[in-house]
Amino acid sequence: MTMLQNFTPIVEIVIISIMVNYLLSFFWNTRSMDLMLGVLAFLVMFAASSWLQLPILHKIMYLGVNVAVIALLIIFQPELRVALSKLSVKGKRHKEMTEFDKFLDQLAHSTYKLADKKIGALIVLQHEDALDEYTQKAVLLGAQFSSELLESIFVTTTPLHDGAVVIRDTSILAAAVILPLADDSSQVTRSMGTRHRAALGISQLADALVIVVSEESGKVSIARDGVITRGVKLDRFKGIIRSIFVQTPTQHTSTPFNIKEWLKR
Repeated sequence: MTMLQNFTPIVEIVIISIMVNYLLSFFWNTRSMDLMLGVLAFLVMFAASSWLQLPILHKIMYLGVNVAVIALLIIFQPELRVALSKLSVKGKRHKEMTEFDKFLDQLAHSTYKLADKKIGALIVLQHEDALDEYTQKAVLLGAQFSSELLESIFVTTTPLHDGAVVIRDTSILAAAVILPLADDSSQVTRSMGTRHRAALGISQLADALVIVVSEESGKVSIARDGVITRGVKLDRFKGIIRSIFVQTPTQHTSTPFNIKEWLKR
């Protein structure tokens, strides 16, 4: 027990150092930093008044501390809320979900905007299977996804509008990607153009999700696992993509301990 008590001051110093470092890193280069420096100067003076035995100054500063604590909580309320949200695992998960929803909203907006204008498009959302075999032969972009960039690629006056766009996570990997066409498939009909056959072809070879915008009808189709669904509406469009690319936490059921099975090992 005595040995643990000897390490107590060290543990306290480490914890206090981590807390101070986090606070300084959070407020550094912000408008609140000047106020934080003022608070530190006040605490130094408060400690000095006690060490130098200045009772009147110490009493005044002690009474001021009680008011200052409440004032700081009110002044730093927005900053404290952000700092606490960064410490929360739930807050990080919520941030990730918000970023994906933002990407999905932009993708849906661009897709159906192209559909309204009857501009043909072929968009491949890479999943677990890599598509390097096809992207390496195309125009590599490696750009952060944006609605403006995706729509500008498929404008008929640009050299990149022919072929597919491959997206991984929230990055546009390549444009003008040539995909294999599906030939012997019950899904292939005479009304299908090259884009639909290419969507079916790559969906048969990889687990990617392929979005097709028809230049003739302006309808949106989705190909997945060799099956194409045509005339997909906006809400269903988002639901299909979210169900594939957003993993829901699985519940693990614990099996009861069986002594007979354990003795057989």
